[in-house]
Amino acid sequence: MPISAVSPLNHCYCTASLVKTRTPTTSLKCNFLSPVTKNPLLSRSKNQLSYTTCTNRSKKFGLTIVAMSFEAGIGVMGTKLGMMSYFEPDGTVVPVTVVGFREGNIITQIKSQSTDGYDAVQVGYRRVRDKKLTKPELGHLEKAGVIPMRHLQEFRLQSIDGFETGQKLVFEEIFKEGDLVDVSGTTIGKGFQGGIKRHNFKRGPMSHGSKSHRALGSIGAGTTPGRVYKGKKMPGRMGGTKRKIRKLKIVKIDNDLRVVMIKGAVPGKPGNLLRIAPAKIVGVNIPKS
Repeated sequence: MPISAVSPLNHCYCTASLVKTRTPTTSLKCNFLSPVTKNPLLSRSKNQLSYTTCTNRSKKFGLTIVAMSFEAGIGVMGTKLGMMSYFEPDGTVVPVTVVGFREGNIITQIKSQSTDGYDAVQVGYRRVRDKKLTKPELGHLEKAGVIPMRHLQEFRLQSIDGFETGQKLVFEEIFKEGDLVDVSGTTIGKGFQGGIKRHNFKRGPMSHGSKSHRALGSIGAGTTPGRVYKGKKMPGRMGGTKRKIRKLKIVKIDNDLRVVMIKGAVPGKPGNLLRIAPAKIVGVNIPKS
């Protein structure tokens, strides 16, 4: 019987020599064979709890923190209105996406390293009636002293100086014409689709003698390996996923109509929520490491 089968975490723990050498051989102490000893991994207080590597490679006991990536700067949320052609002064026709803004883009919470473990700014968008939100959601927004809003998103920043709860973010003050932005949204859902539409597969001959027109065909080998490889491109649900289009240029900001025109296409259909943030350029506004 392997020793791991009779030595769970509350009975066995790794010694310091095991942590340093990363060679789990015979340097294990077990309660079954020795006097009762407090487990150092379980006896620490919450404030002293930290990462401790107890096996080779990447197995860890303790807290696991999943960190999201930094943004190049604070961003806003908007609503996709559609696409159109924009004529520049020199006559060049540019396909643009028109993005509008409903009531919102108000800071609802400031998260700091001391209280939450990371620095971020939470922004709310699109005002709704009170009955559209739950009581915990209403309580969170009332604590910040802001109006009820449907969407809440965070922007993780390297510095949160200059931001305060209840502050309204104005697009013209953050961006200007010619800036590059990253636009995130949910793509249009296509439902269950075949391999041709979903993965751009080629079809077979459509003549009478062909027995394979739009069918997928073989999906793997024979007895070896006797299974279908993971990640095989096959028919399935298409669209309806989050996508980010990077480094799109702001062509026009219209303050009268409260819209912004962004060159190119962005995810989703008209009416969808969009997240607009400064484009990430490594070495310019994002550190290399």
